[in-house]
Amino acid sequence: METKLRTENKMGTMSVGKLLANMALPMVISMLVQALYNVVDSVYVSRVSENALTAVSMAFPIQNLMIGFSTGVGVGMNSLLSKCLGSREYDRGNLAAGNGLVLSGICCLLFMLFGAFGTGVFFQVQTDIPEILTGGVQYLRICTLFSFGIFGEIVFERLLQATGRTMFTMVTQGIGAILNIVLDPLFIFGGLGIPAMGVAGAAVATVVGQIVAFCLAMVFHFWKNPEVSVTLPTMRLHGSVLKPILAVGVPSIIMVAIGSVMCFTMNQILVGFTSTAVAVFGAYFKLQSFIFMPIFGLNNAMVSIVAYNYGARKPDRIRKTVVLSCVVAFLFMLCGFAVFQLMPETLLSMFAPTAEFLAIGCNALQTISWAFLVAGFCVILSSVFQALGTGLYATIVSLARQLLVLLPAAYLLSLSGRLEMVWWSFPIAEIASVMVTSVLMLRIYRQKLRPLVEEQKALGV
Repeated sequence: METKLRTENKMGTMSVGKLLANMALPMVISMLVQALYNVVDSVYVSRVSENALTAVSMAFPIQNLMIGFSTGVGVGMNSLLSKCLGSREYDRGNLAAGNGLVLSGICCLLFMLFGAFGTGVFFQVQTDIPEILTGGVQYLRICTLFSFGIFGEIVFERLLQATGRTMFTMVTQGIGAILNIVLDPLFIFGGLGIPAMGVAGAAVATVVGQIVAFCLAMVFHFWKNPEVSVTLPTMRLHGSVLKPILAVGVPSIIMVAIGSVMCFTMNQILVGFTSTAVAVFGAYFKLQSFIFMPIFGLNNAMVSIVAYNYGARKPDRIRKTVVLSCVVAFLFMLCGFAVFQLMPETLLSMFAPTAEFLAIGCNALQTISWAFLVAGFCVILSSVFQALGTGLYATIVSLARQLLVLLPAAYLLSLSGRLEMVWWSFPIAEIASVMVTSVLMLRIYRQKLRPLVEEQKALGV
């Protein structure tokens, strides 16, 4: 109990700036390492061939969907668990952890089945170029059949984050990513007795890193996370626990699914110009992860703090956390905007670019990066919706931005016959997103936060 109270004091009483830095910094560092691994992975693959990079880019929607399902279950579990810790409902918190673990296992099984039976069809509907088709199927099949690594890693990291032990998640994610980076050249090009496996080698390095991170996160949880107890009884599914987990998690999954649909459809629009444009789009997604991944790390810390203080009925701490998170996110995005505008050729030179790749890529990076100026605000507030149990709002924002605005805009702009016009669909969609997000944030303030403020005033707090 003493340990629990110390955790409560940290989440509910430490100054917001110090608390956010204390919790977010380890996750931001680990996310930067993850972003580095994403880029290095593609850099090595690009050394095989441009078609190999295109194959990995075409596999991205399914990889993104795997991460979406795992983080969706994780954020739903984390939101309920943090709220239970804030309101001192420890038994219910344990049920949230156990049920979240079972849900994650079910999702993992579905992707393993897809890996066994669906990867060939997935690539056949996208391309008939033999090198892209063969490499893509090999890469995606390995990633999905061994997806228990990423699912296990994320669910146990969320358990550590819910109690404020983000330093351990930095260690697990960092070691997993560094291992991936080290193994990439060995498995892709061969060495030390390991045969060259090409694109398939990149997938093997990825899943090995994920499995090691999963094992470490599980050890840290059972060794250093006494506030949350995961036992067989807690893994028995309870409707009263599943409902709030899914209420937050499913909208989060849908948001990522929408993103995967966007990437898949955008690839089809771009391949109508040239397959090089698809490779450029894939390279952009790897590069922009340096900007967005740290914000996702900040988000993970913010969700726990907001959910905890919502359970503890402390609206002032919620407000301070959200405002500070928005400011930090904007500064991250402003730096990213400057780099993409001033150094696009330097960034793209890592991918062994052809002249065509470089010309298309520089224009793409400079155009899309205009969206960065407002994207941080939208990312943070979408996570606030999830932390307060209204994940549906986050889904609405994602749906409006990616399916209702971005894809139609990209298609209409593609009719001009000019590839450079298609990239402007991203800034257009982000402007629409910030408008919708602002309206929904005002609505959630009136529904969820204003009553807490009035309650505090009535109590003279």
